[in-house]
Amino acid sequence: MFVPSVATGQIVAPSRDAVYDVDSMRREFDNAPYFGLYKDNYFIFGPSIGPKANKSNTNVKFQISVAQRLSKSVLPFNTYLFLFYTQKCFWNVLQKSMPMTDLNFNPGIGLARPLFVKDRFIGKAIFLIEHESNGKAGKMSRSWNKITFGANILIDPTIMVHGKFWIPIVDGENNRDILRYSGIYQMGLSYMPPSKRFGASVVLVKRKGWNLNYNTIIELNYRLFKAENQYFFMQYYNGYGEGLLEYNKFHSQLRVGLVIKPQFFSDY
Repeated sequence: MFVPSVATGQIVAPSRDAVYDVDSMRREFDNAPYFGLYKDNYFIFGPSIGPKANKSNTNVKFQISVAQRLSKSVLPFNTYLFLFYTQKCFWNVLQKSMPMTDLNFNPGIGLARPLFVKDRFIGKAIFLIEHESNGKAGKMSRSWNKITFGANILIDPTIMVHGKFWIPIVDGENNRDILRYSGIYQMGLSYMPPSKRFGASVVLVKRKGWNLNYNTIIELNYRLFKAENQYFFMQYYNGYGEGLLEYNKFHSQLRVGLVIKPQFFSDY
């Protein structure tokens, strides 16, 4: 059986002889560290795929993402209150003065609840209120807010399916059509064997409209050293909405680098 290592729902494998009921699982959540990783933390570099690579479309993308648990399981329905913060940056290191062209800030607060079936931990449900903006003024300003509902479900010890949908509140004057590009819901699948040496994931973000228009993210990772939580990382992004500043421009980008991951499956 798998048990959580942090209350956001990341999980690790105990010994095969361990037996856990729902109460002991909640104690595992309650006693876990209050501060930890939320989404993947990575630093990657690479060119566009399709258009000829040049200094303007070959860049660094990096992400920092953390979570702070504010409560134990004493809230209604045994939920946990969290503060979340994710920051994503696009850095044109090949251009003169190496400008950081797009910096996206994504704070949020929300509830997470572990899910059990027949005393077995199978994942978590989440409810988030989040804001995302790029901190710029005037015509370069981009911002929106989301009330997000989601779940991560283990269908076996190595495969997780996940999904989110959100109620958007678009307050940015220059990105009123952001749902056509950055989407209205997402779904995905992640795989990681018990050894945690290798992992893969696919995320599909549905853009607004009735046709099959998805932003696609494919990720592969390979752990460099057995005793460390650092992975060689490859990410392929195809679609719109990769960053806020150019949310309505198509990008097909392949980047490689390093990632620091949560203990088992990542949040998306």
